[in-house]
Amino acid sequence: MTDEDLNKFSKNIKGKIKFNYSMKNLTWMNIGGIAKIFFIPETLLELKEFLSIFKNRKEKIFVIGAGSNLLVGEDIDKYAFVKLGKNFNKISVSNDNIIIAGCSLLDKKVSDYACENGLGGLEFLSCIPGSIGGGIRMNSGCYGTEFKDVLESVQVIDFDGKIFSIKADKIKFSYRQTNLPKNLIFLSASFKCNKKNKCEILNKINELKKNKSLTQPMRVKTGGSTFKNPYKYSDKKVWELIKDSVDQNISFGDAKISNIHSNFFINSNNATYEEMSKLINFVKNEVKNKTGIPLDLEIEIVNS
Repeated sequence: MTDEDLNKFSKNIKGKIKFNYSMKNLTWMNIGGIAKIFFIPETLLELKEFLSIFKNRKEKIFVIGAGSNLLVGEDIDKYAFVKLGKNFNKISVSNDNIIIAGCSLLDKKVSDYACENGLGGLEFLSCIPGSIGGGIRMNSGCYGTEFKDVLESVQVIDFDGKIFSIKADKIKFSYRQTNLPKNLIFLSASFKCNKKNKCEILNKINELKKNKSLTQPMRVKTGGSTFKNPYKYSDKKVWELIKDSVDQNISFGDAKISNIHSNFFINSNNATYEEMSKLINFVKNEVKNKTGIPLDLEIEIVNS
């Protein structure tokens, strides 16, 4: 597929293909370079056709959800970014209390929908600032519940255009990761719920949100938890290790550590990818040098 082929394709679809598109405003960190190709498919047919004619391109496909845990670099010529359009955010409920949600939906939207329908089990989603697809990919969770606890199945399309479903019991879940291949785009997911009083659900959601507001920075440019908790090496949370090991006032340009939660790194104004990378690597090295504990990233970095 040449650029000319892409232009022809773009004129016959409802979705959009954009060239030389800034990724900066698509990530919560508000950091990112210029993507050579950015595709927003509005239908499954468009996505399938794009994948079929994209096979001979040199770029690698990267699917972006809400951009809430993503740090995008400046050197991203090797990537074609795909973000699912509005037709991938439909939601419904079956008679057996199964919610089927499009994978471009925000987690909060699914939590709200469950509440409106008197279905419990998805309250934790109200506090995860991401999309359903991203949550499945990294087995997101908070306050004692993870995606693995509620997922029934996920419908996917692979980069060859094959569409199929994967049952949750066929997926290997672990802390903030799954064994699902990178060549899968998540389309929709089914979640098992239980009948519950709406007031009880809402009270639980409000309780979780209150706790989050007291312990995490809000309305700032951040990628959420930067590092995973190192459960294999320590009983301490990663924020404790960072707080004990690193001067909390350290900064690299506009890349800083939140004064509310040490594992949240903030773009305080106009931080660059280089500045945020320096902060991440500095903290990682300081914790390793002072505690002997290696840290693994929870945020995902996209850069050559």
